[in-house]
Amino acid sequence: MTPPPERIDVGAVTLRRWRPADLEASCDAVLASQEHLKPWMPWAVDFSRAGQEEFLALAQRQWDAGEAFLYAMIVAGQIAGSIGLHGRIAPDGLEIGYWVHADFTRRGLATVASAALADVAFAMPGIERVEIVVDELNFASAGVPRKLGFTDAGRRKLTPPPLGGSGHAVVWQLSRDQWPGAAAR
Repeated sequence: MTPPPERIDVGAVTLRRWRPADLEASCDAVLASQEHLKPWMPWAVDFSRAGQEEFLALAQRQWDAGEAFLYAMIVAGQIAGSIGLHGRIAPDGLEIGYWVHADFTRRGLATVASAALADVAFAMPGIERVEIVVDELNFASAGVPRKLGFTDAGRRKLTPPPLGGSGHAVVWQLSRDQWPGAAAR
């Protein structure tokens, strides 16, 4: 898979490829948001510095292999969350996953960043659909795909289930022909 840009500037938020040098700042961001993340992100429950170091190394390997493209969301020089394109759904599709730092919620960052990654995904050869998978009880996170015109494409079980959720996810899907930016390509 052709890699996307390593840096994407979208208004007040910059998406920048995660790198090993982000270890301390990323740990600080997760720890400051841990109570906010625990209900929805199973990895946040047992978060550790060593686990974050492994995540950053994995992000680098996956990027280099073209399997996933993971970005830090940066606002005013601070890590405001994480977002990425994951090649885990099908050869013709990518999944967007994200989390937002507790101090940066309700600012539309996940929506703006997801729209930018949908543009990036549909610019890649062979990508015909993008999905966002959200626990059916995570209403705030589900607002992102709704605002962007994704449609409910069904349900699937989440393994492991999030602490605050039902363990059943809504699979939100957007096809190339539904995305306004795709027509310009």
